[in-house]
Amino acid sequence: MAGTKPGFAGSLVCQRKTQVHCFLHLGGLRTALYNYIFAKKHQGSFILRLEDTDQSRLVPGAAENIEDMLEWAGILPDESPRRGGPAGPYCQSQRLALYAQATEALLKSGAAYPCFCSPRRLELLKKEALRSLQTPRYDNRCRNLSQAQVAQKLATDPKPAIRFRLEEAVPAFQDLVYGWTEHKVASVEGDPVILKSDGYPTYHLACVVDDHHMNISHVLRGSEWLVSTSKHLLLYQALGWQPPQFAHLPLLLNRDGSKLSKRQGDIFLEHFAAAGFLPEALLDIITNCGSGFAGNQMGRTLPELITQFDLTRITCHSALLDLKKLPEFNRLHLQRLVNSEAQRPQLVEKLQALVKEAFGSQLQDSNVLDPAYMERIILLRQGHISRLQDLVSPTHSYLWTRPAVHREQLGTDSEKVDVIGRRLLGLLERSGLSLTQDMVNRELKKLSEGLEDTKYSSVMKLLRMALSGQLQGPPVAEMMVSLGPKEVRERIQKVLSS
Repeated sequence: MAGTKPGFAGSLVCQRKTQVHCFLHLGGLRTALYNYIFAKKHQGSFILRLEDTDQSRLVPGAAENIEDMLEWAGILPDESPRRGGPAGPYCQSQRLALYAQATEALLKSGAAYPCFCSPRRLELLKKEALRSLQTPRYDNRCRNLSQAQVAQKLATDPKPAIRFRLEEAVPAFQDLVYGWTEHKVASVEGDPVILKSDGYPTYHLACVVDDHHMNISHVLRGSEWLVSTSKHLLLYQALGWQPPQFAHLPLLLNRDGSKLSKRQGDIFLEHFAAAGFLPEALLDIITNCGSGFAGNQMGRTLPELITQFDLTRITCHSALLDLKKLPEFNRLHLQRLVNSEAQRPQLVEKLQALVKEAFGSQLQDSNVLDPAYMERIILLRQGHISRLQDLVSPTHSYLWTRPAVHREQLGTDSEKVDVIGRRLLGLLERSGLSLTQDMVNRELKKLSEGLEDTKYSSVMKLLRMALSGQLQGPPVAEMMVSLGPKEVRERIQKVLSS
């Protein structure tokens, strides 16, 4: 939530704005989501504004990635670089004239001044402060240069940075989350740079100028910007503009209270999308661990979040995110999609792609890609799996490929294998047979009756190995229903003939 890399500025025209870094991670998604929900709750527009004002730190594809990930999450901007709109342009690098105009007005009024300090001097100031165990700050050296001195320096350095003159009298403001707030920034900070020597603004100037020209009335952003808000209010005051209302969101932290780090590769949305987690599950878990809603409920959809959202319910406590619970959130949302006749065909298509990718040339029978077969598998395993990817794990490989199983692998003597196999084949040869789990369970219990020195559990282990080549897995009855009578018959016959 700084303004140096290309970032995401979710702005709600006449409603609110916020800043997030690329690539989009869970913290940024949460801020975007709160902005989106606030916009929809108050019939506003959700605007995506991209920060690309630090040309040295631009990341190729970052801007596109942010829009892609927001669309994947179902948080579609009403206006953005990709979509366009009346408040554009939406990339800050295309709004330089507005920042230059505001800077000129501040210079003319004396609220800003040129700074000629070299990067080396600024670095030395920083090192000296750290050596003295003090907070680094600019010493305002260029603040009181005379007009003659400025003119002389401009002759050799025509493109200095521009700093904003902080005032001691800072207006208090009522944050919509933290209440009345006031930070005497001039007593602890040096005057901040608002326009760099390359003509690009820093976040402090850009957010004020953009929010003014885009008619933003409410700003929702992370609590790390709470102190900087005093500087922004001074800028609004110096420019003669009416500031928006501010609501700072408490931080999203790891379960142990540590900060989410962009060095954690597993907090970026691409990671979750590639791993097969549903966007609905991510939206659910990041709102479930925080505040602003009517209690913590698992399984909420985006429309439900919009309905329940209340800005006054947001507390100042940090939100602790327990990603170990994500599979359970995902299981609930996957089950909801499975039970939707409109959504189920999309799950079938995704599963088809996963099976082709996972097994490829190992698929001996193309019938396993049949949509009806795929749908049967999804319906049977719903509630037992967290992600569609679970269905192509080694545990479920028997659904897509035939195992190579021989008699000696079944753990019992050859004669018993023949007896059990023949009894099962006899069951499958009944005319008009339609396998259901209840029926198969009853028949399997009958099948094991009369087998001396062989427990029912041993029969089930034998059949599981014969059908899947594995000692563990779903119940045998479910495996048989999944595979269907024809496939079960062929697998048993293959074992008997081995």
